[in-house]
Amino acid sequence: SAMPQLNETHVPALRSWIASAQEPGCDFPLQNLPHAVFRRTGSNESWRGGVAIGDQVLDLAAALASGAFDTAPAEAREALTDAARPALNALMARGPEDWSALRLALSRALREGAAAQARLASALVPQALVEYTVPARIGDYTDFYTSVHHATNIGRLFRPDQPLMPNYKWVPIGYHGRASTIGVSGQAFARPQGQTLPIGATQPAFGPCQRLDYEMELGLYIGAGNAPGEPIPIGLAERHLFGVCLLNDWSARDIQAWEYQPLGPFLSKNFATTVSPWVVTLEALAPFRVPFVRPVEDPQPLPYLDDAEQRRAGAIDVQLEVWLETEASRGAGHGAMRLSRTSYRHAYWTPAQLVAHHSVNGCALQPGDLLGTGTLSGPAPDEAGALIELTRGGREPLALPDGTARTFLLDGDAVILRGWCEAPGAARIGFGECRGRVLPARQHAG
Repeated sequence: SAMPQLNETHVPALRSWIASAQEPGCDFPLQNLPHAVFRRTGSNESWRGGVAIGDQVLDLAAALASGAFDTAPAEAREALTDAARPALNALMARGPEDWSALRLALSRALREGAAAQARLASALVPQALVEYTVPARIGDYTDFYTSVHHATNIGRLFRPDQPLMPNYKWVPIGYHGRASTIGVSGQAFARPQGQTLPIGATQPAFGPCQRLDYEMELGLYIGAGNAPGEPIPIGLAERHLFGVCLLNDWSARDIQAWEYQPLGPFLSKNFATTVSPWVVTLEALAPFRVPFVRPVEDPQPLPYLDDAEQRRAGAIDVQLEVWLETEASRGAGHGAMRLSRTSYRHAYWTPAQLVAHHSVNGCALQPGDLLGTGTLSGPAPDEAGALIELTRGGREPLALPDGTARTFLLDGDAVILRGWCEAPGAARIGFGECRGRVLPARQHAG
């Protein structure tokens, strides 16, 4: 099977000698072990790879130097060396056998009673004391459009008679995004400026975006790539997927409306995309796989996008939430307010289908490439993953718990994405958070 299988690292009863890993609701128990690239906050240390356990980061370079992994299999030690580097690309390029060997070695070293405890204790750094960077060198970034609910809701705003384009249920829709403006959680960016066509006007105006939105998505990191001209078959696609993060593809809806015909989003999307620092491996997500289903009345996927294993368990049940923190709520100490909650299981196309489709024409994917899922909206109105849906295209402002309202984002707003997985007979695992904040537009642009 190309799909990661359950093994001893997933056993729910496993406990770590790091007590915080057992705290209820902890995103990073022993069954998770996601990867990030970090350093101590405010230091001039070099960036290095780390793995989350409880409220700590295991510094992998320090873990290697401690000798705790001297007896681990060679492939685990070599993978650990790559995982300790300032970007995860070398680890991503290794492939699933080595990722799995590394995960097993880490799991055994961090378990209660492990002989490695004495050596590894000094390789831990509290997460509260670290800062992160984008975990891979992202050569290319592709954003898909895999939520049929989002596509229908958006389509209804612009084309009430034909919300979905005729190709939607046949082909995974995507566009090539911009890798240079992807930032890690904590990213703050100036409100973008550009051309918009004001209501009733015959010519465009230039100025700050007035309809700034977030998009709740997941990001999929490519592991080992494929040679140019050699498509990745659907049955092998998951061998080329390293892991998953939270992703916020900020969108300037007024700029988008004026520019996107005929070639799609451009400046409306490429000013900022925020990813969570932690990459949850595909293997860690094995307990949360669910069937990929198509309504009987819908077209069934063409053969290159169809596979028995995908039908059985191609989708992933990741719970997702969007929270908003405003200047006022921050100042009053009230914290963030939840705007919506949904699950990735509602997506119309699976991660493997995206990889198979992306490469079917011979396109070469490379380690560290990032695929966005597109906005993940569920079937119910309160499961929408963007303000443009929650406010019906800006016509119905969203009432917030603190008595204020939002149509689109205001300066000072921070949007926080959270994600986690839970299922009977499995340990709950989480993704941490993906936070970004809107700053005022820069003065004197143009």
